[in-house]
Amino acid sequence: MPQNALQVPQPGDVLLGKFRVERVLGRGGMGCVLSAWHVDLEKRVAIKVLLSELREHGELVERFLREARAASRLDGEHVARILDVDRLSDGTPFIVMEYLEGHDLGQCQKAWGAVAIAPAVDYVIQALEALREAHAAGIIHRDLKPDNIFLTEVGGTRDFTKVLDFGVAKIADSEAASTLTQTGMIFGT
Repeated sequence: MPQNALQVPQPGDVLLGKFRVERVLGRGGMGCVLSAWHVDLEKRVAIKVLLSELREHGELVERFLREARAASRLDGEHVARILDVDRLSDGTPFIVMEYLEGHDLGQCQKAWGAVAIAPAVDYVIQALEALREAHAAGIIHRDLKPDNIFLTEVGGTRDFTKVLDFGVAKIADSEAASTLTQTGMIFGT
């Protein structure tokens, strides 16, 4: 592994003196998501860390940070909240988000097969509420799929949906958004 590659933080590691890593929740093509404990606020958070080997690719770093900017503009109940953005000591960016317990629709489909019509309609209506808010703010998600619709419990309501991953979102008032998805660049699913 290259010397600058991300050694995935391990349980017990403390990032920037305030986020104690509990476990790895998932890994993707651009990074990994960690469960961590914010030692000062005494609350669990999710941390999405860009792979260190990608931090030298300006367009990928910008895409990663654009996710945070796009989602942080939204405060509706059906969008995962962004709490902070920072960089590790080696310069690798990370996003601190609200911690959600539950499963994404992709996991549910793999485990149980097709979703019944009534709950599927409910999930879509909730996801559309998040998209309505995003569109009103000039943000187009561009990667809505079952893996980016998370089912959790909020205020006693089960199967409450949260839309995740605005990493390939287009922000209408951003010139950078158009240059980050040029012809030939891969984005979305």
